[in-house]
Amino acid sequence: MRAAPTILHLDMDAFFAAAEQAAKPSLRGKPVVVGGLGPRGVVATASYEARRFGVHSAMPMAQARRLAPNAAYLVPRFTLYRAVSDQVMELLRRLSPLVEPLSLDEAFVDLEAGGTAHDAATARATGERLRADIRAVTGLTGSVGLAGSKMLAKIASEQAKPDGLVLIEPGTERELLGPMSVRILPGVGPATGEHLRRAGMTTVADLAEAGEDELVRLLGRAHGASLYRMALGHDDRPVVAERDAKSVSVEDTFDVDLHDRVRVRLEVERLADRCVRRLRGAGRSGRTVVLKVRRYDFSTLTRSETLRGPTDDLAVVREAAARLLESVDTTGGVRLLGVGVTGLADYTQEDLFAQAAMAEASAGPQAGTVPEPQEPAAGAGEAGVAGAAAGTGAAEDADGGGERRWLAGQDVRHEEYGPGWVQGSGVGRVTVRFEEPGSPPGRVRTFRTDDPALEPSDPLPLVAREQAERAPSP
Repeated sequence: MRAAPTILHLDMDAFFAAAEQAAKPSLRGKPVVVGGLGPRGVVATASYEARRFGVHSAMPMAQARRLAPNAAYLVPRFTLYRAVSDQVMELLRRLSPLVEPLSLDEAFVDLEAGGTAHDAATARATGERLRADIRAVTGLTGSVGLAGSKMLAKIASEQAKPDGLVLIEPGTERELLGPMSVRILPGVGPATGEHLRRAGMTTVADLAEAGEDELVRLLGRAHGASLYRMALGHDDRPVVAERDAKSVSVEDTFDVDLHDRVRVRLEVERLADRCVRRLRGAGRSGRTVVLKVRRYDFSTLTRSETLRGPTDDLAVVREAAARLLESVDTTGGVRLLGVGVTGLADYTQEDLFAQAAMAEASAGPQAGTVPEPQEPAAGAGEAGVAGAAAGTGAAEDADGGGERRWLAGQDVRHEEYGPGWVQGSGVGRVTVRFEEPGSPPGRVRTFRTDDPALEPSDPLPLVAREQAERAPSP
């Protein structure tokens, strides 16, 4: 524990939904839900307006639609979210060399290591300046927690939501934590929380009063001792600048179980393509290819193959995934597929050549590449963003046919009307609202789905580049 609140935790407010509201003027102040739009989709993020109806992340999308039938339901646009995340992380790195990203919208910062804070007053001033800079650069809001430890800084940022700052003065930890639920502590999930409840412990104060020996008896040496220290407000974990990824993976949940073996193989190839793109984007290579198959009865099988050396070669990963698929019985139907690469290493040209040669010796003709859907955020679990992102591709041929698919929230551009986004589509028609981040709410027009003047486009920046470059405070 530090004597000054110089550990900062930033958590962007309703990040995906807030980004969509900033990008789409007609949705500002209205309930917005981002996630998978199919029958098996889940909510990735709900705006605060939607949360008033009881909608929350990881909720089945069908349930969200029942609770908030008039909300705007949009597919995730991870290209936009990553771009905004990069802007936010750059602001954090200006404060300190020790920045520990937890996800696209969350990070710890050691302000003491950057010399930007040494006591409560300077920490608060730095936190307020950061919030102002984030709003100026991205147009979005973030909540900031400041404390003498990572655990308390994260608790503080939760208390600060939305769009606030909370500073926990060192020495007040036990008083603050005492009445809180045990679930507030890191490592206490639903199962551990229920186990503690049955033992009569529901608050952090209950854990502190129970003592270390009792918690060790209930939870084991490592977990019990750690939980007791946290109940007393002790947390000595440092801010770690680089969190080394152990794997790169992508997966999709399908609206309808896949029974056609050829279609299953095509989906595996498509997932392998996406996985390799992410692998290359991270500048990494991997040695073990993993295939995940969830069948119609919810049974989940994983198969893996370890290569002779690390690779980021698409043909190698695709062929390995195909070989793994051959060992899995998909007769009853497939609900979910995933492809991942583990055993990550820095990219080496020699490894790539060796694996490409091996693939050339064993590979047959390759099927054509299916256009890539937008991907879930790195590190997101299946019940969260990854599951929500199922079927969130840009306009693409349906089952390889000629009809283009247009998904709600997707960026488009029309030759005559300029940039806009898809409000909905069906029966051969697509409805587009033409507006952009800096414009007033725009007009809605309807086109044929095959209109040659309408094309998918990249997201527009939420704040004009010139304005963003002038914004950060000195």
